[in-house]
Amino acid sequence: MRAVLLDTNAFTALFQGDLGVLDVVARADTVYASAIVIGELEAGFRGGNRYASNIEVLDRFLAKASVETLPVSRETGECFGRVKQTLKSKGTPIPMNDVWLASQCMETGAILVTFDRHFDVVDGLRLWAQPEKSTPED
Repeated sequence: MRAVLLDTNAFTALFQGDLGVLDVVARADTVYASAIVIGELEAGFRGGNRYASNIEVLDRFLAKASVETLPVSRETGECFGRVKQTLKSKGTPIPMNDVWLASQCMETGAILVTFDRHFDVVDGLRLWAQPEKSTPED
């Protein structure tokens, strides 16, 4: 797998030991950490009582050689305009920060790793196929 971009819920799942997300991250050549997602994580961390330890885990992850922090660029803005207008014309809006994430994926060609199904309405967006949950056999 070439490049992936982690949504906020995928970061959370990764930090909680989700094996599916861990596998995707381990197989990716590049893992993009969006500035948008980092902001959402920061907000969540600040609302909790383990800010320092959460930031330490995030900083260690962001320091990995295969991880690249992805800023919002002029090209991201162009993609955003197209995606937002297309969603509006189809009558299928999604949360604004998620329009930005979809735009960054389109800009970079990355696969979006997320548990949010509302991304399905974004034309041309490459999404991670979540592994099926296994259940114990009787």
